[in-house]
Amino acid sequence: MPVRDFLTRQTVRWLQDPRVMALMDDPRVSDGLVQALRWRSRAQRALERRTEALAGRLDLATKKEVRELRRTLRRLENELARARGEGSGP
Repeated sequence: MPVRDFLTRQTVRWLQDPRVMALMDDPRVSDGLVQALRWRSRAQRALERRTEALAGRLDLATKKEVRELRRTLRRLENELARARGEGSGP
């Protein structure tokens, strides 16, 4: 079982526990979780910006550029398949 699946199941089980549900009703806890999620999001964005800047300086492709390249390649392959299919008709 992948770790991610295990953690997801455990989280669901914990969230269904009445003690955890009571804890989540505490505004201090819920506000703390919201702040933690915001912090994580800001940290993730900062890391992505720095990674992209470093990749640019080192002349490396970024994850975004590779994703865009794959999308373009898939579109061109589909267009080529359609063109071959249309050209081979009666």
